[in-house]
Amino acid sequence: MKSIDKSNYTPMMRQYLTIKEQYNDSLLFFRLGDFYELFFDDAHTASETLEIALTGREAGTKERVPMCGVPYHSAEGYIQRLIDYGFKVAICEQVEDPKEAKGIVKRDVVRLITPGTVMENGFIDERTNNFITTITEFETNFGVAYCDLTTGELYVSLLDKNEKRLLDEVLSVQGKELVVSKSFDHESIDTLKNHYGLTVSYESEISPVTGYHNLTSDLIDSRLTATINRLINYLVNTQKRNLEHIQKAKIYSVHEYLKMDVYSKRNLEISETLRSKTRKGSLLWLVDQSQTAMGGRLIKQWLDRPLIDKQAISRRYDIVQAFIDDFITREEIKKSLKNVYDLERLVGRISYGTANARDLMQLKSSLSEIPFIKEQLKTLNKEQKTDVNLDFDTFDPLFDLLDESINEEAPISLKDGGLIKDGFNEELDKLRDASTNGRKWIAELVAKEKERTGIKSLKVGFNKVFGYYIEIRKTNMHLLPEDSNYERKQTLTNSERFITPELKEKESMILGADEKAMSLEYELFVSIRDKVKQYMNELQKLAKRIAEIDALISFSLVSEENRFVRPKLTDKRHVDIKNGRHPVVEKVMKDSVYVENDVTMDGNTDLLLITGPNMSGKSTYMRQMALTVILAQVGCFVPADSATLPIFDKIFTRIGASDDLISGQSTFMVEMLEANNAILNATADSLIIFDEIGRGTATYDGMALAQSIIEYIHENIKAKTMFSTHYHELTNLEESLKRLKNVHVKAKEDNGELTFLHKVEFGPTDKSYGIQVAKLAELPVTLIKRSEAILKRLESNKESVLKEDDYNLFSLDFGTEEETALSPLSQEEQEVLETLENTNIFELTPIEAMNTLYKLQNKLKSNK
Repeated sequence: MKSIDKSNYTPMMRQYLTIKEQYNDSLLFFRLGDFYELFFDDAHTASETLEIALTGREAGTKERVPMCGVPYHSAEGYIQRLIDYGFKVAICEQVEDPKEAKGIVKRDVVRLITPGTVMENGFIDERTNNFITTITEFETNFGVAYCDLTTGELYVSLLDKNEKRLLDEVLSVQGKELVVSKSFDHESIDTLKNHYGLTVSYESEISPVTGYHNLTSDLIDSRLTATINRLINYLVNTQKRNLEHIQKAKIYSVHEYLKMDVYSKRNLEISETLRSKTRKGSLLWLVDQSQTAMGGRLIKQWLDRPLIDKQAISRRYDIVQAFIDDFITREEIKKSLKNVYDLERLVGRISYGTANARDLMQLKSSLSEIPFIKEQLKTLNKEQKTDVNLDFDTFDPLFDLLDESINEEAPISLKDGGLIKDGFNEELDKLRDASTNGRKWIAELVAKEKERTGIKSLKVGFNKVFGYYIEIRKTNMHLLPEDSNYERKQTLTNSERFITPELKEKESMILGADEKAMSLEYELFVSIRDKVKQYMNELQKLAKRIAEIDALISFSLVSEENRFVRPKLTDKRHVDIKNGRHPVVEKVMKDSVYVENDVTMDGNTDLLLITGPNMSGKSTYMRQMALTVILAQVGCFVPADSATLPIFDKIFTRIGASDDLISGQSTFMVEMLEANNAILNATADSLIIFDEIGRGTATYDGMALAQSIIEYIHENIKAKTMFSTHYHELTNLEESLKRLKNVHVKAKEDNGELTFLHKVEFGPTDKSYGIQVAKLAELPVTLIKRSEAILKRLESNKESVLKEDDYNLFSLDFGTEEETALSPLSQEEQEVLETLENTNIFELTPIEAMNTLYKLQNKLKSNK
């Protein structure tokens, strides 16, 4: 907001402008009575985004100030929408009682809500972490730290000073907000903000924050400490409260995990599908059968960072196998886990001071299951010889405290009473008795007055203005005795309301007891909540143990239901998968039988060159290999009859062809950038998946590039590689490249009808079947015949293209079969053929295929 001369505004508006100056990059929710109001530019922005009315307010100037507002009691939903759009919201509250204010009520921002600091349950996906990330630049390194404020998880790492790797790491975290210093001027910041939608915030301070030294006490490297300090400074400054639930920083190295860049994760549909951007249809959707939100988040973390430590992977296999073998114990634990709530985020809210009585009841419900779960795991360890970590408490004293104190039917509000059980506090019981006895006296008063006056409809009511009153209908007023001590308080259309000295006395006693009881209940609740905080560290440890158990049970369920097998991990560079399957495609196929395929790459084979017609399953075959590796290295069993695999250090993929419209890069440029990333960073222990490299440019350019890439990988990198191509000429490379083997996906042609067999066999394919695929798309018969004629001429090797003399340039109609063989193609018809040649139909959804066909037909019709 532009600088404004405040002198002409009212005192309240001057107060607003002073506060707003400190939060220029945020929308200021300014509390006025029962509303949060927004003014000036904030009002325009909020009105447009939230679709609420834009009004105005007198503020001491000639023109009314633009204004819009939302009710205080329903503000959460509006704030959530603004956060989803990437805005920051500063909550400005009245910080003194208006009754005690001298002049303008004091107001101040009590919290800044940003995409990375959301704590409210309804704002975020319970099965996804809400990370906020920070970058700190050093002479030879970048420091990266990220924290989930809702769970308290905190991680930190040092990266080499390479901006591409920095970008990959920040994107792999999948955070919602990035904190940097204002002097951090790198192109990657613009990319993250404009291309990937991260909210960028600024914090310059990297000195330690009082009270948070324990978070970095285990860190020796000052660069790691400085990186953490920047993030903690930002969190403390924006949240303005104690954040003691944030855990000690965990140091990690990107070299400890299987690396996949953001493109590979996207192409392989690890956590969401390419087209719909939804979880359903992704690998995560398949393997996440967890019972708790904590388990779901952990599975996602594991899929994002598969292991490369053979011993750690094997430990997970052992536990998954134990849960499969002892399925009765597994089902008992699974049943108990359904009653375990999100302990990590419960602890976060308790520490944050926003936990209500229902949160504590959820904690109690969770704790009630822990002793049974621990006993079942002890039995599993003993009988199955596993080493499930049982280093967690059962919290009997904490359970007893919650069981004795918190009312199971407690309301969400902490100010309306009903939080604490009878018998927990003697003073509270006395106040409740006083209130109950007072109400009993009122009930007796009603009965007595009805009998004394003979007015059967006489009743006692209550409102906040008059308190308790006696109400008599006007039609019965003549029955009221003249010597009555009733004092008229209010006249309504059909009745009169009265008070009596005795009634006011009892009212004072009842309301005084109620007010004191509610105040005392709140104090008791806060005291109990603070006692729970004493168990915070142990509860966070429990949450980690439960999440791991839940995740491994999920792996066992998925493996059992889908006929997955335990992989054999080898130190040799051998891949031997028998009857492998794409786990997600197989799951979604309802009426069809999935065709299983082997993948064999022994010490003499590093590169499989895959040919076959479009729609035959080449891309699926390659994807299933990559997904099998990922499943194996997260500790899950894999979709195959048997699988022997090495430990891979990185996966690179280039699958699918599309322009990157956001960054303005063509299909071919995207292809080359992704290919270059693999060529520069792959090792002999990597897996490379390249699908149709070179199709984004002219035929001979594409073929030349594809061949040179194959040769470079074969001779220099030696990574296990699957390379599909429609350039059949490349199959001749098997003769010169010793570790390259041809495989093809079979198809059968019978009387011109093409059937895809989806079976992969050794050797090159004999033809592309492109025209047969065009027939399946039901292109015009005359166009198909023309294509066959051109293909026949090209295959004769007389010319690479037809000469002008071979057809009549001025005959545009399709005629007889003989005429069709020689008649020319118009520019539109040539474009249709080129589009068909370059379209990978297998990668299109049915709707996209229909749309493509519709456009091609229209192009042909427009030519007639």
